[in-house]
Amino acid sequence: MYLTHLECPRCGREDDPGRLTNLCTCGSPLLARYDLAAVAATVTPERFGLRPADLWRYRELLPVADERHVTTLGEGWTPLLRAPAYGHEIGIDDLIVKDEGLTPTGSFKARGAAVGVSRARELGVRRLAMPTNGNAGAAWATYAARAGMAATIVMPLDAPAICRRECVAAGADLRLVDGLIGDAGRWVAELVADADGAIFDAGTLREPYRLEGKKTMGYEIVEQLGWQVPDVIIYPTGGGVGLIGIHKALHELRELGWVGDKLPRLVAVQSTGCAPIVRAFAAGEDRARPWVDAHTVAFGITVPAPLGDELILTALRESSGTAVAVDDAEILVDLRDFAAREGLLLCPEGAACLTAARHLRAGGWIRADERVVVLNTGSGLKYPETVDVSGVPVR
Repeated sequence: MYLTHLECPRCGREDDPGRLTNLCTCGSPLLARYDLAAVAATVTPERFGLRPADLWRYRELLPVADERHVTTLGEGWTPLLRAPAYGHEIGIDDLIVKDEGLTPTGSFKARGAAVGVSRARELGVRRLAMPTNGNAGAAWATYAARAGMAATIVMPLDAPAICRRECVAAGADLRLVDGLIGDAGRWVAELVADADGAIFDAGTLREPYRLEGKKTMGYEIVEQLGWQVPDVIIYPTGGGVGLIGIHKALHELRELGWVGDKLPRLVAVQSTGCAPIVRAFAAGEDRARPWVDAHTVAFGITVPAPLGDELILTALRESSGTAVAVDDAEILVDLRDFAAREGLLLCPEGAACLTAARHLRAGGWIRADERVVVLNTGSGLKYPETVDVSGVPVR
């Protein structure tokens, strides 16, 4: 294993990766660091094409030392799908969608769960708990079951019903709260505190390894484009782990010498009903203030106070990117328009990225000749209510 230490991006403190840990003592998430020089001396990009088509093909850049602890359902290596019809309509001829809806449990959350559960298993965790807006809980419950681990999943009452069913099917202890993900987080914090070390808090960015699974989206995008980077990557941002992970992956690839100095501009997409990152970015602030009365049809990005706000904002500014808030009504229109033109039903969070792309192209921030990758973070089949059924009865 090439993992050397955990590092706090806020205070610079280093921590031992062999010890089960959550946040830094200063309250910041911790980032996994690797001996990238040793990785570069061991493996070349050409080697990955000879390996299985899953995220574990990048094992030198992942935190699991003993492969016996790897918990997998074949996650990763999702397709990049060109969208010429819709792209032409909005003025982006080289528009590409990375479809995470084809992962196990139907969302990109399977990536973080696979690596997070594997590392937790390696470090001796027997039971975990986490708050979730739905898909993450379904994924972690599923992978915990595969690892022989118990899980308590806490989600809002308004979370997608299919996610609740997935948790129950996986044997998780499911708890529902009348509120938002922050309320679920407070419930988990009390549970973990009362358990005196018997339950591990696996909440978003509260452990360092979910991020390592999510970053593989960045590796895959680059490898699938022939070890070239796109001009723009657009990402639906709630907790922001995927965006932070892609940013981390791109910098690791550059340090490895596998890509050049020019990296993609990153775009964080939020809903006008919950846009703490957009507000902070526009104001030039380093931290995001909690959003009051958060609500959006894109339930997965309903995160009023993301723990990783500093890391998200840093990723946007370091990449010369931006943050965009889009309206729910437009999200649903673009979701249906894209499905009719391209034959792919996106989740509402993925459709929000299309709305953002359309606005950014219309405003000139995206140029006509640029290659743009949009992340569809989950299967549209998990959100059947986003499409109204009004078929004509047959007489």
